[in-house]
Amino acid sequence: MFKVLSRATKGNVIREAWDKLAKLPKGNVIYSRLLGRIVPYSGTIPFVVESLGESHATLRMPDTPKVRNHLNSIHAIALANLGELSTGLALNYALPPKARCILVSLRMDYLKKARGPLKSSTHFDRPEWGPHQEIVVHGDITDAKGDVVAKVAATWLVDAL
Repeated sequence: MFKVLSRATKGNVIREAWDKLAKLPKGNVIYSRLLGRIVPYSGTIPFVVESLGESHATLRMPDTPKVRNHLNSIHAIALANLGELSTGLALNYALPPKARCILVSLRMDYLKKARGPLKSSTHFDRPEWGPHQEIVVHGDITDAKGDVVAKVAATWLVDAL
């Protein structure tokens, strides 16, 4: 699917794929499954992209046995994976054509045991794009009650070529 889109792309496949698929019934689910296949490690968690825009992303992750730990809560690394994915999607959606980024720092603060379905909401202040700059994307992971179970701060090195 992404190869098909890349033929007509203006340079940001993440944005163009979302903008096309999000309009379709269950398009966000299709987008999420395709993304999980293209980025295999991120695909190890059962996420669904709910919204994606210029400086934000919202993802949901159900509580399933494959993301649980021995304490009967969601594993810290599954939370980190969700946080990294949501920060990366928000940033990649906003990048100008031909820009690229790589994660250089990921800070997770775990505030309480995570149980039940989770929502990861991330945001950042969109900068003036330039070569070789660091962008910090913040986010909260909340449970079904709306309690923050973890906070994420991801620092991405961006080269806006």
